[in-house]
Amino acid sequence: MLLLVAFLMFLLAIAAVGAGLAREQPQGLQRALEALERSGLAGQEMAQEADRPFADRVLEPMQTRALTLGRRITGADKAERIRRKLDFAGNPRGWSVDRVVSLKVMAAVVLPVCFGVYGLLLGFSPTWLVLLVLGGAVVGFFAPDIYLYQCAAKRADKIKRTLADAVDLLTISVEAGLGFDAALQQVARNTDGPLAEEFSRVLREMQLGMGRAEALRALGARSNVDDLHTFVGAMVQADAFGIPVGQVLRVQSSEIRVKRRQYAEEKAQQVPVKIMIPLILCILPCLFVVVMGPAVLSAIDSFSGAG
Repeated sequence: MLLLVAFLMFLLAIAAVGAGLAREQPQGLQRALEALERSGLAGQEMAQEADRPFADRVLEPMQTRALTLGRRITGADKAERIRRKLDFAGNPRGWSVDRVVSLKVMAAVVLPVCFGVYGLLLGFSPTWLVLLVLGGAVVGFFAPDIYLYQCAAKRADKIKRTLADAVDLLTISVEAGLGFDAALQQVARNTDGPLAEEFSRVLREMQLGMGRAEALRALGARSNVDDLHTFVGAMVQADAFGIPVGQVLRVQSSEIRVKRRQYAEEKAQQVPVKIMIPLILCILPCLFVVVMGPAVLSAIDSFSGAG
């Protein structure tokens, strides 16, 4: 009797375990539906991944890896030098220290590949291929620096050309009774260009709590124009020693106009020297062909007829 009861309990335990497993594991149609649902979710994830822009799917991971490698290659002080170049260039929209570092690495990888493929298509020798690849790596690594240098040079030239007029407007505003901060606001509002943007930034920094002298020093540090450095130094000293601002602005305006005239004369004197290269390489050969060509053809015909 005991054996029969134990056997029945064993059968009931096996049946309970089987029922639990049957409830846990889907059977037949349910299993197929769950598989289709999982495949549909995977397809939706793949579709969402495909719908993302190319820049988010490909360029952003490449930029992240290039940034990691670039930080290892460049030193700790390189970031500060790049930030200073960005300030000189006016902080172009979308450009940052991390982007410059990643672009340097990516260009140093992509350009050698392009140059190598170009050399293979033209059938260059292995020596020339190696030179092309090395040249592409060097050009790609320094290309962002060259771009920032060109932007900084153009911006400095614009500041040099507009600084005298801006200081004149400052002088007129101060002598009309406005304070220096209000005069800066008038110049920033009524003019355009990099100098107006810098004056607007000075006003925003002063509104955020920075002192006038510190904001002006920051203005000079963000530019590589000597005339602007002189103007900033004069205004900081006038603010420190209590000198009348209108008098300082009048003197600075006259000096800046003299320097701008000298700068224009210097550029004018450089024109004959700069025009020599295109004149010798492009214009004179064409003149020789036009002037001497008929004479050479006539001489060739004469000598061929005599022979």
